[in-house]
Amino acid sequence: MLKLYNFFSRKLEVFRSIDETVGLYTCGPTVYDYVHIGNWRTFVFEDVLKRTLEFDGYKVKHVMNLTDIDDKIITKAKKDKIHISELTNTYADAFFADLEKLNIIKADKYPRATKEIGAMIDLIKKLLANGSAYEKDGSVYFSISKFKDYGKLSGANIKGIKAGARVDVDEYEKDNPQDFALWKVEGDIAKKRSEAFDSPWGIGRPGWHIECSAMSMKNLGDPSTSRSTLRDKPSGADSKSSGRKLESFRTIDPFDKLRVDGRHSRTIDIHTGGVDLLFPHHENEIAQSESATGKKFVNYWLEGEHLLVEGEKMSKRLKNIFTLADIEKKGFEPLALRHLFFTAHYRSKLNFTWESLQASQNSLNHLRREVSMWDEPKIGRSDSLGPEFSGRTSESLQTRMSCSEFEGDFTKAVNNDLDIPTAVSVMRKMAKSDYPTHAKHKSLLKMDEVLGLGFARVIKAKLPSGAEELIEEREKMRGAGDFDGADKIREKLIKLGLVIEDTKEGPIWQLIHSTNSVQEK
Repeated sequence: MLKLYNFFSRKLEVFRSIDETVGLYTCGPTVYDYVHIGNWRTFVFEDVLKRTLEFDGYKVKHVMNLTDIDDKIITKAKKDKIHISELTNTYADAFFADLEKLNIIKADKYPRATKEIGAMIDLIKKLLANGSAYEKDGSVYFSISKFKDYGKLSGANIKGIKAGARVDVDEYEKDNPQDFALWKVEGDIAKKRSEAFDSPWGIGRPGWHIECSAMSMKNLGDPSTSRSTLRDKPSGADSKSSGRKLESFRTIDPFDKLRVDGRHSRTIDIHTGGVDLLFPHHENEIAQSESATGKKFVNYWLEGEHLLVEGEKMSKRLKNIFTLADIEKKGFEPLALRHLFFTAHYRSKLNFTWESLQASQNSLNHLRREVSMWDEPKIGRSDSLGPEFSGRTSESLQTRMSCSEFEGDFTKAVNNDLDIPTAVSVMRKMAKSDYPTHAKHKSLLKMDEVLGLGFARVIKAKLPSGAEELIEEREKMRGAGDFDGADKIREKLIKLGLVIEDTKEGPIWQLIHSTNSVQEK
């Protein structure tokens, strides 16, 4: 049973979906620069959430927006003296390339703000019509005093604020909540530069917060078969069900009339983002969405904590903002960064250092080398379980080979609010266990459906040319009591990059160096 910490209730709650297909919305990047490692920590946490849902048997409809029009983008395009589309396309392409390097499963949809202006205008019209918003000098603002529950997510207090106080910038502090812009007036010049769009209120552009409300509701409408009650884990669900198609799911226009059955909830199952988006972004999303629909916007809010660098928040002043390219330039692979993210719970701060990344790379390399030995690590044996099990396929043998207790502990950890540090610890204990290697390999790949560390790509290690003959010759010498000769062959094997461990079942070999590894110090 999956339990998630809901930031809305500040409690650990059993996850219950509206339907068998989970609607998941994740706040995507603002494509004006390369994504830094702090954002990547959030995106990896969201990937693990999605993988866990599928591991538990749910189908997932995942939508992640791309913000391709906002204050930062306009400023950067002017500074670089390039067209906005050239700027945003460049960094969107870089985002998708890095996404693949980190082994993050792509979302089902990546709506872009500039392509969804119509949906935003429709939502603003509805807010104006019901009195939740007002027009001022060509711009449209949301009146936070009209939404009685404003602050229920972030704890922002609107008591004592000056009536009509407005803010046009997208980001501001929680201790200064104000009416925020839904539509910002612009001029003809901005429209020519593709920075503004036509609207009933004149030329302008949307505020940042309205973008996510419109795109999430448009692309995550109700499942085609609505349910009046929430659902626990699907019956008969297993990890293999993650590959099922989404035929039963279709999106609808959330601004159209209610369904004939009158049960269109317009509620999203899970909304995620970084904790820095809690206010004002997520708070404002709730206010404008629920004011427009009269329905609960999101059931579960999940927020990922900050990534620190050498104990400090990332800032241009400290020159400690790193990208995936910076990681690679220093000789590390992206999956080492993903692995490093797993050393802390997603709701805990994580301190990034180059030393910790090196340790993560070394640890990942070591496990890969171990996995590369599995399935064929022993020479001259008839069966890895010993002769008493040879040829048997009984239920007891199958149970013994299943690593089921480790798989159970792993599932328990990931279903406990995505406790990945514990899950990784379970995986490593399983890898060091005495189970047959092919059974451990099977369990490892199952666990990696959640972790996404790419163990399926680990290539089995092969003996260097002539090594097998030397190992067999050494075994004959040991059997004949010629231990001096056996030691001399051991030295020859070391020169070939092989270490031999003698066990009662026979010799086990391990490569000293592995081509699957990136730099290790």
